[in-house]
Amino acid sequence: MLSLYRPGRGVLHRMPAGPKMLLLAVAAVGLASLPTAGWVAGVCAGAVVLAYVVSGVGARELGRQTWALRWIVAITAIGQLVFLGPEPALANTARVVAALLIAALLPLTTRVDDMLDALERGLGPLRRIGMDAERAALLLAVTITTIPVLARLGAEVREAQRARGMRPSLGAGIVPFVVLSLRHADQLGEALAARGVR
Repeated sequence: MLSLYRPGRGVLHRMPAGPKMLLLAVAAVGLASLPTAGWVAGVCAGAVVLAYVVSGVGARELGRQTWALRWIVAITAIGQLVFLGPEPALANTARVVAALLIAALLPLTTRVDDMLDALERGLGPLRRIGMDAERAALLLAVTITTIPVLARLGAEVREAQRARGMRPSLGAGIVPFVVLSLRHADQLGEALAARGVR
């Protein structure tokens, strides 16, 4: 439940977790730092497609991730359009989508154990100031995988509404979505407790 890992033999699958996390972080920040212009959308789209092709994850998974992020994209685009205008809205929305899709490559190509080990090693020096590196690494790993899991729960709610002959709507879906999210959190807590995490 902590991961959306997809087995594969791509470059990112073979890369150690630590360098991979650093590489994806640099890529996401790099895209966010591009100057505001219409062509930013093309650069971002090309970078994301290339990342998914090189990683070996595939076009189908890229499409699935893109569809799961559609509400984030819509809200971002509308807000940017209203306050900044068409050209900045296009560029900024492209940055957000590209950063989210690149971030999604981490749980797709990295096992949770490898991710936790890399995070714990990276946070090791913080032990000197009293931080529990293992707990911090676990918290970060769970946070990284939260958005895709919530997107899947949202899809389950919509499918359940369609199965009952209802038209999917935000108002009717909020309560079941919250219930599923709380159930997921409870199951996650039990799984962590069973592994000795308190």
